[in-house]
Amino acid sequence: MKVKELLEKVDETIASLKIAIVANQQRAMETPYTSLEFTQRAIELQEDLDDLLKAREFLLSLDSETDAEEHFSKEELEKFLKLLELLRSVDAHFY
Repeated sequence: MKVKELLEKVDETIASLKIAIVANQQRAMETPYTSLEFTQRAIELQEDLDDLLKAREFLLSLDSETDAEEHFSKEELEKFLKLLELLRSVDAHFY
């Protein structure tokens, strides 16, 4: 996998997280009974987003045409891709 392909996956995940954060922030305003839960979830998602933005900055510093395996071990790359998949599957409408 090329670094630019990995960067595309990170960008897709960032977009999904931003949508989920906004959805949770809006849901927090709906009722006082669940506002704390949605606010906490939005904060957790924001922390994940901040971490992804740092990872994105690092990936941007690499040559986009090189293989990601040159910079990361196979195990690290698999774990990171799995994490991206989990975060990308966050559907805002389920909250």
